[in-house]
Order: sequence, then C-alpha cells, then structure tokens
Amino acid sequence: MHTHVAIVGSGFSGLGAAIRLKQEGFSDFVLLERADDVGGTWRDNRYPGCACDVASHLYSLSFAPNPDWTDRYSGQAEIWRYLQKCADDFGLRPHLRFGNEVRAAVWDEGRHHWRIETSRGPLTASVFVIAAGALSEPVVPDIPGLASFEGRTFHSARWDQTFDLEGRGVAVIGTGASAVQFIPEIQPKVAKLLLFQRTPAWVLPRPEGKIGAWQRRLFRRFPFLQRLARLAIYLPREMGVLLFRHPWLMRRAQLLARLHLRKAVADPTLRARLTPSYTMGCKRVLLSNTYYPALTRPNVSVLTTGIREVRARSIVDGEGAEHAVDAIILGTGFRPTDPPLSATVRGRQGRTLREVWAGSPEAHLGTTVSGFPNLFLLLGPNTGVGHTSVVYMIEAQIEHLVGALRFMRAQGVEGVEPRSEAQAEYVSSLYRRTAGTVWVAGGCRSWYLDRTGRSSAIWPDFTWRYRRRVARFRPREYVTLAQEST
Repeated sequence: MHTHVAIVGSGFSGLGAAIRLKQEGFSDFVLLERADDVGGTWRDNRYPGCACDVASHLYSLSFAPNPDWTDRYSGQAEIWRYLQKCADDFGLRPHLRFGNEVRAAVWDEGRHHWRIETSRGPLTASVFVIAAGALSEPVVPDIPGLASFEGRTFHSARWDQTFDLEGRGVAVIGTGASAVQFIPEIQPKVAKLLLFQRTPAWVLPRPEGKIGAWQRRLFRRFPFLQRLARLAIYLPREMGVLLFRHPWLMRRAQLLARLHLRKAVADPTLRARLTPSYTMGCKRVLLSNTYYPALTRPNVSVLTTGIREVRARSIVDGEGAEHAVDAIILGTGFRPTDPPLSATVRGRQGRTLREVWAGSPEAHLGTTVSGFPNLFLLLGPNTGVGHTSVVYMIEAQIEHLVGALRFMRAQGVEGVEPRSEAQAEYVSSLYRRTAGTVWVAGGCRSWYLDRTGRSSAIWPDFTWRYRRRVARFRPREYVTLAQEST
C-alpha cells in the first residue's frame, strides 16, 4: 500500500493535521493509530480527576471550534468527546487505521519515499508526519525491586480501572501534574496514602466554573463571540511568558503560590516539605485547589527521604523504614525529549533520529530535520509551552506542513528537506533566547531539559512570534529532491 501522507497518531496533532489536509484538497492520507480509538493523551489518561489546566476555548482547534464546552477548564472525558467529534464531523474515520502501531520507518533514497513498518504490515508514504505527541510513553523509574512487587503497580497514564482502592494502603511516587489531580480524588477512599516526593511543585489556585447554557447558545448562534472569548483567554496568558523570561519577575509572582500554600497547610513542618527551593516555572507550574488540603488529612504522609528499595509487599524509604502497601501508583510523567519513535526512524545516511540528536533533539522550526526528507514532527523539539495552550503551537506547525505540501504540489518536486545551515541558525537563535530564563536558570532539573542540559522541549518566547515564523513555508530554507538530483 502507498499513500501520499502517513500521519502517526490521532490526538490533537494528528487530527488537526488531517482536518487541514482535507480542507486544502489533500485526500490521499492515512492516520496510523496503535489504539482502538482517537484521542491520544486524552484517550489514554483516565485517572480520577484528569483535566486540562488551559481554558477550554483556547485548548481546542481554532478551525474546529466547540461552542458546547460545559466547563471553563474541561475534564478528560469532555476533551476526548471533542476529539471524537472532530473525527466524525470532518469525515476522518475512513482515513483512520486503528491497531496500527508504527515500529520503524526508513527513508528510501532511490524511490524518494518512506518505508513504514507497522504491527499490521508495511506501507510506503511520500510524506511522513509524526504526531504521536510528547506525552505518549510513560516513564517507569528504575527503582530496585519494583518489578518484584506483588501488589498492584500502574502508571497514572495506564490507570488500572479494575483495581478497587477502597480501604487500601497506597503509595504514590511523583508529584507532577497527574499526581496533583488524582491524589485529592483517591485520598478519601484509601486507608493510607504515602506520597514519595523527590521535589515539591509550585502550585497555584485553579480557576473553576461552569459555562452556562445561555453562553453556549450565544456561541452557537454567534461564532464570532466564541472567537472573542478565545482571544480574551489567549492575550493575558501570552503575557505570562515575561515571567518565565525574567526570573526576577517570577520570584515576585511566586508569592501568590506561597500564599496559596500557607492558607491550605497550617502545619509548618509539612509546609516546609511542600515549599520548593527553585524558582517557580523551572518545573511545570501546577493548578489545584484540592491538592494541598488532601495532603493535610490524617491518612496521608509526605515522605521526602527517597526510596531505597521495593519489596514484595512494601517500600523501604531512604532512612530504612519499611512501609507496607497494597498498590504503587507511578505519577512519574513522560520523557518528551527522547520520544520512542526517534530510535526507529532512519533518514538519508541510515542513521536514526536518536543517533543524530545524540541526547539533544534539534529540528528546524521544531518541525523538520536536516537529513530526513519529507519528515514532519508535530510537537517536535522546542515547541512545548509553559504559559499557554500547546494547541496554538500545533496549529502553527500544521500550517507549515500544509505550506510545504502546497509548494511540492505547485513546483512538482518530490520532497523537501531543511538546509543544515538554516536549521543550525534557528537552533542557535533558541540558545540565545533561552539563556537566562527560568527554564535553564531556575535552579532545578526538569523534563524541559534533555540529557545534555539543554532546554530542548520549550519554546522560550511569545507564541505569536513562533506562529509568525513557522506558519509560512519559506522555500529558500529548504532543498528539494528535484534540485538535488540535477
């Protein structure tokens, strides 16, 4: 089987790309999805309390508006339904290939196309789009004895819906965005909850509220009002990047987080354990009104001495104390700077993305990579954001992809690849913009940083600047396959 465009993944990135391809008249494409439904992160993460920390009208595709959001900050189920509706409304179901896990992809220099191996067999594609997401593969920590634990062990992204937590002793490892959401949900059910915290998080109050039926009716009848609502959310959040770019400003803003902690936690010893020593924003800033109160309950203990080992039915902490537990829940996040497919995608010289990147991912405009013709990464290196909606960044990249396909169609060329000097210049500009920001100078080690210590996950500026730079395809920054063969 041969297709013009093969897209891996059916979350926001994959579905958004497919919608725009159809709108631009590109109908020969497939979406390769390893699961049995669309949704990506919002299909897989079904832990209690799972929700988005970006307002609903901004955390959605601008070309697929949803006037029927019921919550200001939507939960997992509502976002998943939105993505399913996108697949239906835009006629994407015939293009979806469920149960197709991509295992390898190799650029065929002779035929100028990608040879892709999936769990359902091989196919070829002229253009290969990786839209598998940055948060698709959970990280399981290397803890001695973890594999031999005889109770239940699962990651928050693979929540065990069959396991009843009622009356159990539960250990939670990790204090990231997922743990902050599910801990308040499970705390009232469990007999005891042990939170093994390596590094505390900065937590801000979470805005809450429903979107009334009258507002939804207005948005359905007057779509421009929803666009105005989206803009009203975007503008103040966009200004938040100034805090990340100037640590001295962020240190003033973190007074709000300190006040939030002080109001919720009266015990000075517990409060000290929950107070970070790094500048807010160095790690992901979390939103919750219920996390701190849950940690003050009598059945919760916050342990900060680390984990020495896991035994058959217990965990031994860093001081040698043994804690019996029935289940271990891993809230240990993901590794966006080392995506799994990077180990099996091979370009011109037969080298994989992982080999080329050598622990520090780089891409021209976060989207294309020198040495890998007709490969497009959605949510690639340096496209994450800490202050606003990542969907905005996805849309910018999609427009770059569409622009490249239009150029290839108009010029009759077989493909494009970024010039190495253009990519190097772009990556160098990122180094300059990132220097001195909270992400690299905030005094912590986060998933924003790769194995070399470089911030290769975050876009370090206003997102409108990224969109202005990326959305338009600039042929002079690329070499075409036709040009190279002459």
